[in-house]
Parts: sequence; C-alpha cells; structure tokens
Amino acid sequence: METIETMKPAKAEILKKAKSYVTALFEEKLPRQLVYHSLKHTAAVVKEAKALGEASQLGDADLEALVLAAWFHDTGYTEVYDGHEYRSMEMAQQWLTEQGYPADRIAVIKDVIRATHRDEAAETELQELMVDADMSSMGREDFFSNAELLRAEWETMLGKCYSNTEWAETQLNFLLAAKFHTDAAKDRYKDQFKDNIKQQRKLLKKTEKKVKKKEEESTGTFAEPKRGIETMFRTMYSNHMKLSDMADKKANMMISLNAVLMSVIITYAGAKMGKTAALGSLFAKNPILGVPMGILLVTALGSVVTAILCAQPDVTSFKWLKRSPQIATNRRVNLLFFGNFSKLSLDDFQHGMTEIMREKDALYTNMVTDIYYLGDVLTRKYRLLRISYTIFMVGLILTALSFGIAMLYKA
Repeated sequence: METIETMKPAKAEILKKAKSYVTALFEEKLPRQLVYHSLKHTAAVVKEAKALGEASQLGDADLEALVLAAWFHDTGYTEVYDGHEYRSMEMAQQWLTEQGYPADRIAVIKDVIRATHRDEAAETELQELMVDADMSSMGREDFFSNAELLRAEWETMLGKCYSNTEWAETQLNFLLAAKFHTDAAKDRYKDQFKDNIKQQRKLLKKTEKKVKKKEEESTGTFAEPKRGIETMFRTMYSNHMKLSDMADKKANMMISLNAVLMSVIITYAGAKMGKTAALGSLFAKNPILGVPMGILLVTALGSVVTAILCAQPDVTSFKWLKRSPQIATNRRVNLLFFGNFSKLSLDDFQHGMTEIMREKDALYTNMVTDIYYLGDVLTRKYRLLRISYTIFMVGLILTALSFGIAMLYKA
C-alpha cells in the first residue's frame, strides 16, 4: 500500500518537471515564426491526450507515457522544422534519461512520438491516441483560427503562398481525407468535426464567389471601375495640377523680381545720361560701375524672358488626319483636352465621346494620353523655370564679382 501511494506522487512529479522543462525550452529556443506549433498548441495536445487516455481507460503507466509524449512531441521544432519528430524523440530520451526514467518506458514514449510523423503508421493504441490528440484541432471549435496560424507559419517557414481559394480548398480536402483512429476521439470530436466540414464548404463557396466577383469587376466596363484605378488617376491629375500651379507661381515671382531690378537699373542708366543729376555725376566719375549694372541688366532680362515663356499658356495639339479611323482609341488623340478635340467637328467629337463612355479601353487610352500631355507641358515649364533661376543666380554672382573688381580698380 505504501508503494502505490509513493508511486502516484512520483508520476505527478515527472509530469510537472516535463511541463516546466518544455515551457522553458519553447520560451527560450522556439522560433517566433512558429505561430501554430507553439507552446499553446503543445498544451492543447497534452490536454486532449489526457482526456482521450482517460476516456480509453488507460492504466496509469500508459497514461503517463501518453502525456509525456504529448509534452515532447514538438520539442524538435526548436532545432529543425521538417522531420522534427525524430529530433523530438532524441530530446525526450535525453531528458528522461537524466531524470532516471526507466529505459523500457522511454522506448515506449519514443514510439508514440514517432507516430506523429506523416510517413509513420500508428499501430498501437497509444500511438493512435497520440495522433488523434495531435490532430484534435480539426474536431474543435478553434479549427479555423488555428488553420490561419498554420497558413502564416507555412508561408514564413516553407515559402508556401496560398490564395484564399487555394487555402480553402486545401483545408476542405484535408478534412475530407482525415479521420480519427480511436473510438474515444470519434465520440469526443464527431459533432464538431462534421460541423467544421460543413463550415469549410460554405467558406470555400463564399471565397469562390468573391474571386468571381473580382474577376467580373476587372473585366467589366469602365462604368464600374476598380477603386484603385480611380484613385490612381485622381491622384495623378491632382499632382499635375499642383505642380503646374507651383511652376506658374515661381515664374510670376521671377517676373516680378526681375521687373523691379530692370526698373531700378534703367532708372540708374537714365541718371547716368542726365549729367546734372547726382547719380549722373556719380557715373561720370566712376564709369566702370556701368559694367556690373550692365551685367545685372542683361541677366535680369534673360531671366524674365524665360520666366515669361514658362508662365505663357501652352496648348498641346496634334495634326488631325481625316483618314484616321478610330478617334476614341487613337493614342495620338486626347478627346478629354480642348486643345485636341477643338480641331474635330462636332459630329466626330460626339462620336468619339460615345465610344469612350461605351468602352473601357477607350477611356483608359484617353486618360493616359491626357496625363502624358500634361506631363509634357510640365516638363517644358520646369525646364524654362530652371533656366530662369540659373540665369538669375549667375547674374547675381557675376554682378557681385564685377562690382568687387570695380571697387579694387577704383582703389
């Protein structure tokens, strides 16, 4: 009687030690990418293995072996992914040997873990119970949430990428082909297992409908456009308008600034011609000052001319040929821009707009063409604006240098 009482606490102690060891091992070494084969999964398998073992009325020794195998069955994941079961067997043997566990029982536990490998057959009752506990998720309510975790894990660890439809088909095929080995598992999971299959079928149909709807939207007319395309065109048009407005403001600033400079310089030049004026007397005494003033006048003139060209309205146009057959789909014609359609007759314009409203490709072509010509105008504006700023900058530098040289010459 004393022997039996001392054995039970010993069994409980080895299970507690195994739990502590595996928990610490997973927290320290299990890769974070393993979102499905985590400590939570192992704890769930241990719980199900214990429940199935008790339902099967296993003896204490076999129940203990089953629970220990459940704790260690995924420990190999800390070192290797594919074939982790065999590494789990080695790790279980090493730890149990250190605990002084009987060698014959260690061999039983290793055989139970081996059965969880996809290529190994479950032959004994313990092996079947272990496999059922490991696959118990397909008969539980958390099947679908666990399936998404497994999908994320496979994408990260194995590089397997599935579309929603492919994944739904994979899961349904898995459920239809799967089965529980023991009567205890069949009784425990049968109702939820059937319900999961039913829900997976519904999910697959729902996913297929979504895919079909997306395909119809992508091949439909532009009267029902994809939101992403609308957003793209809206953003591009907005950016082009902002850039054009910015270029015009910068050009107007250069026109105003250089106009003021030219007015001042011309005033000085007039003063130079008027010998009786004070400024004229100054230029008469220091004629070399006319050099920096002349440089500033010339560069200001060049800068203001290029700025005016930049701000000058520019309308892109094309040479319309009567023999051109398709107006709306002609890549050279932009019916959305007045510079193009104003060269057409009213009948041709109406015909072209009707084609655009009827055909998606025609509208795409015209919108892309419109953006292209807007970009062409912007390219010219910013090129002239850059030239204007460059001339102005060079003029200021040369004026400052020539003025400094004049001062040195005077000295």
